Amino acid sequence: MRPLAIVGPTGTGKSQLALDVAERLDAEIVNADAMQFYRGMDIGTAKLPVAQRRGIPHHQLDVLDVTETATVAHYQSAAAADIEAIMARAAVPILVGGSMLYVQSLLDDWSFPTTDPAVRSRWEERLAQVGAAELHAELACRDPAAAASILPTDGRRIVRALEVVELTGQPFAASAPTIGTPRWDTVILGLDCGTELLDERLARRTEMMFASGLVGEVNRLLGRGLRDGVTASRALGYAQVIADLDAGGTGDAAREPTFVGTRRYVRRQRSWFHRDHRIEWLDASAPDNTDNAIRAWRRES
Repeated sequence: MRPLAIVGPTGTGKSQLALDVAERLDAEIVNADAMQFYRGMDIGTAKLPVAQRRGIPHHQLDVLDVTETATVAHYQSAAAADIEAIMARAAVPILVGGSMLYVQSLLDDWSFPTTDPAVRSRWEERLAQVGAAELHAELACRDPAAAASILPTDGRRIVRALEVVELTGQPFAASAPTIGTPRWDTVILGLDCGTELLDERLARRTEMMFASGLVGEVNRLLGRGLRDGVTASRALGYAQVIADLDAGGTGDAAREPTFVGTRRYVRRQRSWFHRDHRIEWLDASAPDNTDNAIRAWRRES
């Protein structure tokens, strides 16, 4: 009953493959897409509607309001409990998603550095005073490697890195998980395909999201506090629509920035996942990878 993880870049068909495999293995699915934690964030995250889940139990979907902050530490604890409960039911857990830190924290049982509310608050105040770009420059002076791995616009991670450096006296990277034997002996499969094909998929995905009502979804969620959500408001598509609305637009001009941002995120996902030697890669352009995935899981099991 060891778990199977299906990871890889956005747009490669991980969710559909997970469903196909789950039907064959009597499995349950555990989500590892951080933005699918949020209730109401459906269109922009390509979350499978309940009617399309084929009766297969899904975990870690719709567990947060948009005003709540998703954290890797909380996810690690909650998802681990889900996986162990699934195995206790003699079913196969299938972990599926492309949120890199969330996947690795779970499979490598990451021990998180301590936190101090006073230190965190001081750095958050500094962020509010000088902005993310200047605080990123401060991080570059204290920990160049951390600054190189964190976007200058990601204020939350910049604050966390500075907090860890201050509390531990060590570089932020020292707290990163070590790639070893995956927890629960999980079999890890990756889905990817050629860049040109994936770009075409991402373009279609973006157009479909806007055609399906992404702008309306964002407007509804703004009424539920999306703008105040530390994590949710930065989600791809949502952040771009909010920016266009704030500039006086209708939200439609967010299409191209959403596509460009998604392509950039895919590059980061590829870089992250392809460093993991444990992943067995499948060609996402293949007509049906279900048998390939099951064979890999049985072979490794």
